[in-house]
Amino acid sequence: MKILHVLPSMDPASGGTRAGAVLLCNQSIRMGIESEILCLDDPGESFLAHVDFPVHALGPTKATYRKSKHLVPWLKQNAAQYKVVIVHGLWQFSSFGTWLALKDSNTPYYVFTHGMLGPWFKKTYPLKHIKKWLYWPWAEYRVLRDATAVLFTCEQEKILARQSFWLYQANEVIAGFGAEAPPQNTDTDNLFLKNFPQLIGKRILLFVGRLHPVKGCDLLLDAFLACAELDESLCLVFAGPDQEGLQKKLETVAKNYGLHSRVIFTGMITGNQKWDAYRSAELFILPSHHENFGVTVAESLACGLPVLITDQVNIHDEISADGAGLVAEASADGITLKLNQWLMLNRAEREKFSKRAVECYQSRYTLDVMTTGFLNVVLNNYI
Repeated sequence: MKILHVLPSMDPASGGTRAGAVLLCNQSIRMGIESEILCLDDPGESFLAHVDFPVHALGPTKATYRKSKHLVPWLKQNAAQYKVVIVHGLWQFSSFGTWLALKDSNTPYYVFTHGMLGPWFKKTYPLKHIKKWLYWPWAEYRVLRDATAVLFTCEQEKILARQSFWLYQANEVIAGFGAEAPPQNTDTDNLFLKNFPQLIGKRILLFVGRLHPVKGCDLLLDAFLACAELDESLCLVFAGPDQEGLQKKLETVAKNYGLHSRVIFTGMITGNQKWDAYRSAELFILPSHHENFGVTVAESLACGLPVLITDQVNIHDEISADGAGLVAEASADGITLKLNQWLMLNRAEREKFSKRAVECYQSRYTLDVMTTGFLNVVLNNYI
């Protein structure tokens, strides 16, 4: 039994789509199911050298659409050796090319949308939405319509997807999602604090993710500026790649308030440094305008780090129900209100949140929970 995951890129900076595919691939292999990845990267990319499973790189490609002349022929030639094909994400050639190759074949394919049908993009980028309409009827609409199933991480994501385009048809299935647990902390040397010693002894508010308008980084900074005077030891950390040139704008705002030294930008952090960042913080904040799941939320919970998320993060109902964090309106005032609430808690109250964070992760978002749900959906005809 073999599964093929298809996605645009294996670049770690590409975000949750790549992270989700790698997690599912690794965990499926641990459960005895062969799994491989097909991507449209240049085979010589350095980030492909550190992968522990087969990767078929059919690039390089040009432009953001990543069209490859090799994708369709490769799939037509090799699809029969796979029980199922999983398409990760939409709006790039990897999804449409898979449909072209498999629409008349006996190999079923599934689509994991990874939140790419959220209505926030429709409202915020109307011109881009109009552009997408130009090829929606003959491309992505068909990709979803003909898939054996379209997979969503939670009920809220499924409901919101229906608001994206009026011409929408899909066999909708909730497969769930999750994140890996942190490795056992046997090293007393905190790599994160070693690299950013100015944060030693500080109360760290942590954001991990791409610096992108959809993530609400500006809302978080405004909330921090409003609360900074409550405790001089408070520091805000933005940990993630700057793909939109947003960091300079945020730095300018912090500098104008005289708080530049308390707002730290680390760039992308991975491995033990990432886990040490979670362990060093007292609150993780994801102020997104739209988020289908939030792998970093689950990672935080796994570390016993309570979260403050907006009501536009689709798992906010679960976080509230489990008492694992706070949920705010997706506005600067909303986040400020909840941040103030957090800062007023005493140590014992914060420790209760931390305990419930771990319980929430263990009951909902472990890799075993995620992969079992995924495999039950996509392999139900074979196991």
